[in-house]
Amino acid sequence: MSDLHLKPIQPVDGAYNLPNYKAVYQEFSWNDVEKEFSWHQTGKVNMAYECIDRHVAEGYGDKIALHYVNGDEEQVFTFKDIQEKTDHLAAVLKKYGVKKGDIVFIFLPKGPECYLAMIAAIKLGAVAGPLFEAFMEEAVKDRIMDCEGRFLISDSELVKRVPRHELPSLETVFITEGPDKCRENEISLIKALEEVEPEKNSIEWLELDDRLNIHYTSGSTGKPKGIVHAHRAMIHQYQTGKWVLDIKEDDVYWCTAHPGWVTGTVYGIFAPWLNRATIVVNGGRFNADSWYSTIEKTGVTVWYSAPTAFRMLKAEGNEALEKYNLSSLRHILSVGEPLNPEVIVWGIETLGKRIHDTWWMTETGAQLIVNLPSEAIKPGSMGRPIPGIEVAVLDDNGIPLPNGQIGHLGIKASWPAIMREVWKNEEKYQSYFINGWYISGDLAVLDEDGYVFFQGRSDDMINSSGERIGPFEVESKLIEHEAVAEAGVIGKPDPVRGEIVKAFIVLKKGYTPSADLLENIRMFVKQKLAAHSAPREIEVLDELPKTKISGKILRRELKARETVKVEAR
Repeated sequence: MSDLHLKPIQPVDGAYNLPNYKAVYQEFSWNDVEKEFSWHQTGKVNMAYECIDRHVAEGYGDKIALHYVNGDEEQVFTFKDIQEKTDHLAAVLKKYGVKKGDIVFIFLPKGPECYLAMIAAIKLGAVAGPLFEAFMEEAVKDRIMDCEGRFLISDSELVKRVPRHELPSLETVFITEGPDKCRENEISLIKALEEVEPEKNSIEWLELDDRLNIHYTSGSTGKPKGIVHAHRAMIHQYQTGKWVLDIKEDDVYWCTAHPGWVTGTVYGIFAPWLNRATIVVNGGRFNADSWYSTIEKTGVTVWYSAPTAFRMLKAEGNEALEKYNLSSLRHILSVGEPLNPEVIVWGIETLGKRIHDTWWMTETGAQLIVNLPSEAIKPGSMGRPIPGIEVAVLDDNGIPLPNGQIGHLGIKASWPAIMREVWKNEEKYQSYFINGWYISGDLAVLDEDGYVFFQGRSDDMINSSGERIGPFEVESKLIEHEAVAEAGVIGKPDPVRGEIVKAFIVLKKGYTPSADLLENIRMFVKQKLAAHSAPREIEVLDELPKTKISGKILRRELKARETVKVEAR
C-alpha cells in the first residue's frame, strides 16, 4: 500500500491523441469509433483488409509497414509488399483447402514469415492460431489437439516439435523453406508459391462477430484454455493504438513480444497496423546491445515491452546504453506484470522518458486500464480505465467496495474486444462473469482519483517475465517423470522476473535427492513443455500439504513456506 503515497509523475507537454481524459471519458461511445473503418460504409469486414489493403487503397502503399532486424540482417516491406505477399500466400492456402472458419496454427520464429502467415490466414476468413516459438512438443500437441487443428505453417526446425503421429486431425503442414527441407507429407511454401498464381483481392468478407484468432492461456487448474476473439476486436484495438500507444502518422513502433503471446498479436500486429504505423521486428533473443541498436537503427519512436525486460536492461547498467543514440524514442509502455516504481524512475533517469504501465488480459482482447501519456502516473498503479470501460473493486459476492479496500478487480461487461468464447467450454466462459461484471482474477485497490493498484492474484497463477504459467500444467508434467510421485508448483517472488516457477516434489520410493536428479527433472519439463515453464527451483519434501477432504494441494501453504524463509533472512 506504500505505493499509493508515492508522488505522481506529471506528463510533459505534447500533442497527444487523447489530451483530455476526463472530458472524453464522460462523452465517449464505442459506436463513434466504428466510423473510422471502411466497413462502416461498405459493410465488408475483415481485419486483414483494415490492417493492410485499406492503406494501399488510400494511397499509402509505398509506406514502410515492417522493418525486420536480426543482427546484421535487415528486410523492409511496404504496405504494398505485404498486400501482394499475403494475397499470394492466401492463394496457396486456399488451393490446399483453407477456408473460412478453419484454424491455421502458425509455429514460426519472430520474423516476416510469421507476420505474413497471420495476415494471409485472416484474409481467407480463417482463424489464426500463433504458437510461441519456444513451445516444446507437449505444449504444441495440447493446443493443436484441443482444436482438432487441420492446418499448420512452420519451418524445418520447429516442425520437429510437432508430434504428427499423435495428431490425427493435422492434415496439412506447410514449411516456409524449399522442398529439400521438407519431410514426407510436408508442403514447401517456396515451391507452392512458384506453382500457384497470385490472386488479387483474396479477401473473404465476414461479420464482426466471426472468429479472428485464438490464443491459449493458462489457469491455476486444468490445461490451457483456448480464448477466441472476433473481428469486432479491431474497434477496441484501433482506439487503444491511437490513445494508449499514441500512434501518429510518422511513428516507428516496436512491440518486443512474439505473436504467439496475445500482446505480440494485438499490439505487435493489429493495433499498430490499424493505425498505419511502421512496425519493427527484432528476430534475435534479448540482448541489451541488440535492443538498443535496434532502436537506433530503425528510429523507434514508440516502444512496448515488459517489466522484466526493463529490469534486465537496468541491471546491465549504463555502459551499453551510452553506446547508442536513443533520441528517437518519445513514448514507452509496459505490459504483462505490475511495473515496479523503481523501473519508472530508471526510465526517467536513463532514458529521459516515463514508462507507462498498461493492464489487460488474453480474455479482454485489448488494454483496459492504462497510464496515458497525457496523464499523471502514480508509481505502482496500473493506471485508470480508458474511456468506454468501467471498473470496480468487488467483494466475494460481486458487490462494489468503497475506495481503499482490497477486492476482486471487475470490469463492467461488455466491450468490443472481449473474448468471443472459450473454445469448447461455455461453462468456463460463463464463470468469468458475476452481476454483469467480468472478474479478472486480480486483487486490487481503487483510490479516490480512480487509479487502480494491483495487490496480487486471487488464484495461483504464476507470472514469470510477463508470461502466464498455470501451475497445474507444470505439476502434470512433473509427475510424468519416472522419479516424481507428487508435485506442487508456485510462483516464488523474484527481483528480476517478478516470479519464478518453484516446484515442491515428493520422490517415489527408491529415488534419492541429488543435484543431478533435480536437474534431470527440470530439463524434462523444459523439453516437454517450454523453457519458461521449467522450474528454476525444485525442493524435495516428504509430503505435500493438502486439504483433508479432497486431497487438493494447498499451494497457499507452499507460498507461506517461502514467505517464512524470506522473512527469516
